[in-house]
Amino acid sequence: MKIHTTNYTDTFITVAEDCPATMAEIPSPKGDAKTIASLQFDMISQHPYQFTSDDVIFEAYAIRHDLSKSEYEQARKDFFSKGQACLRSSPLAKRYGWGFHHDAAGKVALVGVGTERYNKMAADKSLQVVKAMRTKKG
Repeated sequence: MKIHTTNYTDTFITVAEDCPATMAEIPSPKGDAKTIASLQFDMISQHPYQFTSDDVIFEAYAIRHDLSKSEYEQARKDFFSKGQACLRSSPLAKRYGWGFHHDAAGKVALVGVGTERYNKMAADKSLQVVKAMRTKKG
């Protein structure tokens, strides 16, 4: 069985061209339920450079699907047996103004649009710089 990955190394994902945020915003949960954006934000902001993109995307999936820790190993294999959307499609980069820096080990951290660090990373020639996916077609 082929295993797919969403991980990047030495890469900076900028916000989408049509992202409405000019400054990074913290996503809020919808009622009692955490959204994908709030789950991803909490995990990455509280643990910068501790998790890979695969870790973040799978954890949000596992929480949203109420998986027990004993189900994780098989569920993760099944989840990544199909291609999954990477952080370029995350609402954090499409709506909330967060870029993603992936270090040499593939670990990820958030970088807010409009900050000096964001501008430096977006111009850093040692990084592969890619845009998040647009929300609207066209």
